[in-house]
Amino acid sequence: MKQRTLAMKPPAEVEFLEEARLLIWRPRGILDEAAVNKVLVDLLRREAMAAKPFNRFSDLSLVESFHLTFKYVFHVALHRRLTYAGRGPIKSAFYVTHPEAAHIIKIHALLTDYSPLNVEMFEELEAAAKWLGVPVESLMLQG
Repeated sequence: MKQRTLAMKPPAEVEFLEEARLLIWRPRGILDEAAVNKVLVDLLRREAMAAKPFNRFSDLSLVESFHLTFKYVFHVALHRRLTYAGRGPIKSAFYVTHPEAAHIIKIHALLTDYSPLNVEMFEELEAAAKWLGVPVESLMLQG
């Protein structure tokens, strides 16, 4: 039973703001397939357990290096599109500060277009907060 409890623990870089129905992901350092897979498992678990849809905010500003192939990004976006089909619409905001991050998110947004996953990329936290309908302070890194 203890192993099951450990497996349910969310990744350290993920938080959920219940009152805003918002999942926040702040990866740091190197963003690779293992890191994305880890947060995807947590996201899929949360989606399966959620009574209502929730929005997402991904802050990619602390990522120093992206180790993701086009093939991987393509497969993840397509998988997300297929697994989320038939559910209520959600907003997924990505805060980007690097050209490489922008390239990755543009691929993801293109492949999830015309699905319940409404993906947008932002270069300013204020614009992302406005789009998500939350106070900008809720998107800022605390501490």
